[in-house]
Amino acid sequence: MYAHRVAPFVFALSVLLVGCSADPPADPPPPTSAPRPVGMDAARDELAAHAAAAQDRHLVARYTLRVDGEADRLVLVTSANDGSWRVDVPGGALGGTADISLAATTDGLFQCALPTPTRPEPASCVRLGERDDTLPRRLDPRVQHPFTDWLDVLTDRRAPLSVSPAMAPAGASGSCYSVETTAASINPPLDVGIYCFDADGTLTAVRAAFGTLTLAATPEPAPASVQLAGPVVEGEPLGLTAPTDVPTTADVDPTVTGTP
Repeated sequence: MYAHRVAPFVFALSVLLVGCSADPPADPPPPTSAPRPVGMDAARDELAAHAAAAQDRHLVARYTLRVDGEADRLVLVTSANDGSWRVDVPGGALGGTADISLAATTDGLFQCALPTPTRPEPASCVRLGERDDTLPRRLDPRVQHPFTDWLDVLTDRRAPLSVSPAMAPAGASGSCYSVETTAASINPPLDVGIYCFDADGTLTAVRAAFGTLTLAATPEPAPASVQLAGPVVEGEPLGLTAPTDVPTTADVDPTVTGTP
């Protein structure tokens, strides 16, 4: 009978000792950063691969440029086999009243003024600097960037970008990605928006701050090198905004007439 009394006591004591000697489970360490969704990493890799293919894609292509409140325009893009490029932008200067061409060759970066019905002068070009120089904002229509330096940003995995799959803009095809910047900057490396590519690296559409570019026709073979639209002259390039020093009817003295 004594043994029956001792056994439950010994069992309870052993359980109590085991419970006191065991270490409590350690809390999991806090994550060092928020985990990224697997789909976002895959989209970033896909976009970088498309942009790398675009850097090697040489062609002549026409794009429809749509801007809210304006008539559609046709932008001509030439990426030559020697790495030179040219982008013709109708309405790209003087408040939309002047057509221009931007081109980068081994001789530098150029802006060319193109003839129009309102500006019938022959085409002429002004050298803006070295081929990799950055255009000042007052001269930059931004339409050329998706075909030039923004491709470098899209291929750079260190660039502060967030990428996710996106629907194609109306009339566009290809694989599309929504691109956001993850670092606050007064000079972001590119415009946030939607970027679309074909499997061969052809840029099929871009929706960005300047408007929406959509591939308008099948690209043509690239030339060996781009040609400037006209001779290089000394002078000032055309700015984005219309000149403000042109006299208007309100500036003319109504008491003065053109006849004696």
